[in-house]
Amino acid sequence: MTKKIVKKAASKSSTKKTTPKKTAPKKVVKTVKKVTATKKTTSPKVKTAKKTKVKKTPNAAFMKALTPSETLASVIGSSAIPRTEVVKKMWAYIKKNDLQDKTNKRNINADEKLKPIFGKAQITMFELAKCLTKHLK
Repeated sequence: MTKKIVKKAASKSSTKKTTPKKTAPKKVVKTVKKVTATKKTTSPKVKTAKKTKVKKTPNAAFMKALTPSETLASVIGSSAIPRTEVVKKMWAYIKKNDLQDKTNKRNINADEKLKPIFGKAQITMFELAKCLTKHLK
């Protein structure tokens, strides 16, 4: 398939007198080359031996066995145990005796055994560790 191109007659353009058009001076646009960082060539990568994972040891301060005071011993027992275990046993006692506040679960209501430990009728769970520290040696 060929396309036929129709040319306009030159007679129309020849009858008109054309005057040179005044053209605005062309704006000079400067092109700025962006300098890109070239990749540094390095020596071939040397394979290093894989590091063996070192098992993290627990912090010695948390694992140090502490003896509870007489008032705290009535709740968790008299044997020397780490601070983390003391907190676990306290939470077990609190949940067993349903001492968490019903409206705000972050509050702990003290019963007869916990009042001497806490020093007041109700504490927040964030104050629990602070209260226990006073009764551990």
